[in-house]
Amino acid sequence: MLKKLLGKFQYNSPVILTFTLLALCAVLLNYITNGWSNRYIFSVYRTKFYSPMQYLRMFTHVIGHVNYAHFIGNFTIILLIGPMLEEKYGSRDLIEMIAVTAFVTGLIQVIFFPHVALLGASGIAFMLILLSSFANYQKGRIPITLILVAVIYLSGEIIEGIRNPHDNISQMAHIVGGVCGTLFGWAITKPSRQESSII
Repeated sequence: MLKKLLGKFQYNSPVILTFTLLALCAVLLNYITNGWSNRYIFSVYRTKFYSPMQYLRMFTHVIGHVNYAHFIGNFTIILLIGPMLEEKYGSRDLIEMIAVTAFVTGLIQVIFFPHVALLGASGIAFMLILLSSFANYQKGRIPITLILVAVIYLSGEIIEGIRNPHDNISQMAHIVGGVCGTLFGWAITKPSRQESSII
């Protein structure tokens, strides 16, 4: 019966679904451990550079979330956009993009904001938003959706970062995630030199 029921579901996004389940488990673990897991496993901040946890947290900070509302805020976007992008670009490419975005946002956090912890997948959500603007990219043309998304989302983050610098929201992660998504989209879809000369 269960096998028949599960057979009705489409399962074509293993990376996005695994990422979502890991993040949900991290939220539950945070509740169970009364915040310990977020502090020591899922938040990136500057510690001693010889600590192995410092390097692990450069990637795991995108799995942890402060609470269920924080998780839902990020994963509503990730679950809406992620499966389409995973189908278009492939699971391997998408997991590499998520890992690179996590590492870059973690590294920038450690270097420029050493006394503040970074936690959550909002940088990944912004990476996926900007990457999705390349979904219907035609070679040789700049997608208008890229320009609109960049102006609407990223400029809003810059303005909010200036207006409310202490609001516990990492506009830096959003901006860096958006820049990563743009660079990934351009790198994956840009025409080769031969194609450019034909256009």
